[in-house]
Amino acid sequence: MTLKKEDLISGVFDYTGMTKTESRRAVETLFEIMKETLERGEEVKISGFGKFQVKEKKARRGRNPRTGTDMTLRERRILVFRTSPVLREKINSRDRS
Repeated sequence: MTLKKEDLISGVFDYTGMTKTESRRAVETLFEIMKETLERGEEVKISGFGKFQVKEKKARRGRNPRTGTDMTLRERRILVFRTSPVLREKINSRDRS
């Protein structure tokens, strides 16, 4: 199952008693704050969940997988997520039977 934004909105609605409109606004606002923070190159750390971090990748040599031609991959920024130890423990201790 994939958790979609609409599922998050419904979860906020169910857990908080906020209206559906307020729940949607809260989730949308959270995502906007996270996006703006990451665009500035800052980390987003959520205690007990994990850390989102923007990393710089330098230009490097690569190869086109279809043609095998050498090429230069441009410099770029990527998003990395590191799981908190708390979440990692919960994921790994879950009964899988």
